[in-house]
Amino acid sequence: MNNNKVMYQGTGRRKDSVAQVILTPGSGKIMMNGKEASEYFPFASLIKDLNQPFDVTSTGGTFDARVNVHGGGFSGQAGATRHGIARALLQVDPDFRSALKKNGFLKRDPRMKERRKPGLKKARKASQFSKR
Repeated sequence: MNNNKVMYQGTGRRKDSVAQVILTPGSGKIMMNGKEASEYFPFASLIKDLNQPFDVTSTGGTFDARVNVHGGGFSGQAGATRHGIARALLQVDPDFRSALKKNGFLKRDPRMKERRKPGLKKARKASQFSKR
């Protein structure tokens, strides 16, 4: 890898997913764990989610994103990637902060899966009550 190439790094998190994003000047290609984003994600809405920070900052098609993401499902991974892209774009230009912050891309979504409690089947689901 070329050491003098410009790179911007950001880490994003959502649910149980962690995404490490590296932005390099390019044509707007997003690689997820070595695959094209359209191959990696089964739904077009998730790919639209990823590109939101680029749309807000009008930088669509100017950066290639290399993403290493693990943990969670597709929705969490897409959210984590969006968070990582937004953080990396801050390194590109600190003036993007107000636009990204206004749209909520810099805040880590704190919603997590609730833990399972003893005596219940899931977090809140109990077995059916039987009178006899």
